[in-house]
Amino acid sequence: MFEASHPFALFDYFRVPYEVRPLQHAEGYIDAPISVCRLCPLERSDRAQRSLLWLGAGAYSTTPRPTYRLGRYQLQGCTLFGHVAPDSAVSTMLQQLGHSWRPVDPILDADARPVASIWMDRDGNVFLPFDPGEVMNQFWSENYQNIERSPLIAAGRAVMLRGYYLARPAMSRHLQLRLRRAFTRIQARATFPRWPIEDSLHDLYKWLLVLVAELAGRPVPYIDLWPGDRSWALVLTHDVETSTGYRDMHLLRDIERELGYSSSWNFVALRYHVHAETVRALQEEGCEIGVHGLLHDGHDLGPTRLMKKRLPAMRAYAAQWNAVGFRSPATQRAWELMPKLGFEYDSSYSDTDPYEPQPGGCCTYLPYFNENMVELPITLPQDHTMFFVLQESDADHWLHKAQQLRARHAMVLVLTHPDYARDARVTDGYRRLLNTFQGDDTVWHALPKDVAAWWRKRSASTICHDGESWTIEGPASIDGRVRFATADGF
Repeated sequence: MFEASHPFALFDYFRVPYEVRPLQHAEGYIDAPISVCRLCPLERSDRAQRSLLWLGAGAYSTTPRPTYRLGRYQLQGCTLFGHVAPDSAVSTMLQQLGHSWRPVDPILDADARPVASIWMDRDGNVFLPFDPGEVMNQFWSENYQNIERSPLIAAGRAVMLRGYYLARPAMSRHLQLRLRRAFTRIQARATFPRWPIEDSLHDLYKWLLVLVAELAGRPVPYIDLWPGDRSWALVLTHDVETSTGYRDMHLLRDIERELGYSSSWNFVALRYHVHAETVRALQEEGCEIGVHGLLHDGHDLGPTRLMKKRLPAMRAYAAQWNAVGFRSPATQRAWELMPKLGFEYDSSYSDTDPYEPQPGGCCTYLPYFNENMVELPITLPQDHTMFFVLQESDADHWLHKAQQLRARHAMVLVLTHPDYARDARVTDGYRRLLNTFQGDDTVWHALPKDVAAWWRKRSASTICHDGESWTIEGPASIDGRVRFATADGF
């Protein structure tokens, strides 16, 4: 349906059909003093062909740095991070392309000053002064945090985090909670990502897909997010941090059994003894086992040398438990390290969580890839955060956000700990959450490994037109559905 001069990250993510065909010199764009990427529909029935142009990644990697400013910006009310070409530079660039270009939508900097624009020419072609793929990756990897933070502050935060985990074994639980609660006053000042839900990345997806549908003059097909006729996913996970939590697993599992749910249980390999009978019994009930590090001491995903030393043991336990998933203790994470763990999926990122020792969030409530690893973000506030750090009295935050995510066709991935389940707020809230969606026939009740497997199938599939309709070819052809983004919405 489309052809592009370069890979288009948005289409790759949503599995919109297109072909990559490098620009030819005669097409004009190749002479521009920038790395211009072009996307255009193969045909339009109502008017002349129009194209979407965007600033390629090569532009800011080969051009003097002041020309393309790495920063935080606002577009159509959503926040984005990346390199953006200012109007002063773009107006000169676009003179090479002709067609009377003009700015149509302002892009604001962090101080709400207009510094760049979306541009359109008289034929309706549109130019983006940024690379959508870079913006998506800034969110997914949490690299956006380095844009607004000086290297000195970043180094100081890392030292504080290491110090916290070094001192934590000597702290009483009461002291740990006091420190976490005191720190929330500082963490709550963060303006991005918003809590408990951050929509900027998904608003950008919608804006771009609607724009492409307008340029194409027809609905844009993509592979639906979830298999079958399900419109959202509910994924239950537990981290068993201590021997107390291991002993009290039944406090959460009994609720699931009563209501007919399965879940994933992430064990710390060497902090307590995990009985083979426990693993087998859970798996026979349809549950999943995952790896939650080796010792839960703040070093399982620490310096690369130490991680390499511990990784063989973690992989050995994964093989013993038939575990394909990983969650880092205390959700410590580093983008470049996660794929090196060798698991099929990771679930150490939150969509948004300013209250963790390592705050931040990937700003998405859908799965995504980090190299060949599927990332499954935690999308509800953790039980410990909600009930013990923020001292909420009930599960209203869980229910409210779950309903919001349901309306967005998202993934509600829950993380609870049996270690805290003797507090009635945890068990009552968990039961209330599961009860709310028990009879919902729109939800896909899935284990993390099933979601990761589906996302791989979806990524390996394409949409084709047989002359009459759009069909899916590839491993998602059995359960996948073709949906459409239109100029009226997505």
